[in-house]
Amino acid sequence: MATEAHGSESSLVFHPMDQFKVTPLFGEGPVHWYTITNVTLWMAITVLAVILLLVVGSRGRAIVPSKGQSIAELAYGFVYKMIEDVTGKDAVKYFPYVMTLFIFIVFSNMLGLLPLSFTTTSHIAVTGVLAVLVFLFVTILGFVKNGSKFLALFWVSSAPMAVRPLLAVIELISYFVRPVSHSIRLAGNMMAGHAVIKVFAGFAAIAAISPVSIVAITAMYGLEVLVAFIQAYVFTILTCVYLKDALHPVH
Repeated sequence: MATEAHGSESSLVFHPMDQFKVTPLFGEGPVHWYTITNVTLWMAITVLAVILLLVVGSRGRAIVPSKGQSIAELAYGFVYKMIEDVTGKDAVKYFPYVMTLFIFIVFSNMLGLLPLSFTTTSHIAVTGVLAVLVFLFVTILGFVKNGSKFLALFWVSSAPMAVRPLLAVIELISYFVRPVSHSIRLAGNMMAGHAVIKVFAGFAAIAAISPVSIVAITAMYGLEVLVAFIQAYVFTILTCVYLKDALHPVH
């Protein structure tokens, strides 16, 4: 009797965070920087999916576009307009980089919603690298384009002279915090949504509340599709804002 009770209790145990474990793709053992893992696999699948859409799907460039070409053209126009509106026409030359970021994050987020998949953007190691690359890119670009005038970004000339040094320190700290907030926002939102879905899925095993759990899973899944796109959009538009600061460092 006690054994049965123990068995029923253990069958209800679920771990929402298990889906984020990084595991070797071949064999078992510790994960090193050179180990091919499930993250490596799904990043490769993401790159392949992007190539299929943007290269293979739109190579015909037909007057009457196919579905793949239509999606590629919509994505192109969406990101191009975002750069123009947020950063200005002089930033259009950096469109390939911004477009690559947006498409990679969107595909990573969407593919992570497939059953038995892995959401690479739920890991700070992935989003952190993306955010640091953006940070280094805009910082180097700012100094290359403006020289020492780039430091004007930290000097609030509209403020009273007495508080400008203090504001400069605050601005400098906030600037270096950018990659932290940039990366945590994306990883945190993707991880939280998937964890909630896993929690509801665990309750689906209980017959009494399984209908409610299934409805909740369906609703959360729909919300996650929206979040997957919004988080890619937020990451990209913040990149455009940072790019604007690099090109026009006026506070």
